[in-house]
Amino acid sequence: VRFPDHMRQGDEELKVPHMGWNDLRIRRPAPIFKGFESGSFVYFVHSYYAQPEDPQVVAAETTYGDVTFCAALWRDNVMATQFHPEKSQAVGLEIIKNFGEM
Repeated sequence: VRFPDHMRQGDEELKVPHMGWNDLRIRRPAPIFKGFESGSFVYFVHSYYAQPEDPQVVAAETTYGDVTFCAALWRDNVMATQFHPEKSQAVGLEIIKNFGEM
């Protein structure tokens, strides 16, 4: 799904693509989030976001403007992130490390 072209947050117009830091709200204890709590910030660069049909696969979510979307999903042996762990500094490095240890 694409973000709307003219998003607002209060009086501020938000840019699309969404580029910047957002906090993760962890919904399921996925292996890549071992040692993390909700509130860790990760880096996003995107105009589109996934809307899984099954809400049980959502491992983490975040909000941009008034759109809450899936930031990470986990189902069986498939894990995916909407954010860029490689650009997310220490948090991202830990996520990549956790992924490698799975």
